[in-house]
Amino acid sequence: MEELLKLFMVFFQIGLFSIGGGYAIIPFIQELVVDRYAWVSQRVFTDIITISQMTPGPLAVNTSTFVGLQIAGIPGAITATFGCVISGVGISIMLYRFFQTFNTSVYVLEALNGLRSASLGLIISAAATILLLTFLGTTELSVPVKVDWIAVAIFAGSLFVLRTWKMNPILLMVLTGLVGGFIYRH
Repeated sequence: MEELLKLFMVFFQIGLFSIGGGYAIIPFIQELVVDRYAWVSQRVFTDIITISQMTPGPLAVNTSTFVGLQIAGIPGAITATFGCVISGVGISIMLYRFFQTFNTSVYVLEALNGLRSASLGLIISAAATILLLTFLGTTELSVPVKVDWIAVAIFAGSLFVLRTWKMNPILLMVLTGLVGGFIYRH
């Protein structure tokens, strides 16, 4: 029961800060789930993020479901997902009422421009985290660097195919998933 309460509180906190969703929340989730509570390893976290991106729904919600499932099974998945969603619902209601009241304020519009800039920085940080995990297997840069050249080749090849032939991204993900599954099977 204590584990479920901890799951709820952690994902409630993640839900509070993941309004707008997207990749900007990945470093925060990683800090809590991998670094602070060590619920999953860095490699499992990367797999969870990858699966969360491929499944329908917001990244934070999908991640909460998968982490909750890893920690405490179905009750953990339900608890973590509920914690993540309920905070977002409350904040959305409050923001709706706020913007209904102050929708013409120049100060509010300028504050939103500042938030947009901060969000871009967080997205870049998340992209760097994903690339480092994929190509190096860690987010820590150390010497000597051990590069996974197969992952780099798969990435470069899929980027080339996507840009040159405009292949359907879903088909490309399935094909690269099959290639990766074949190469990295153990």
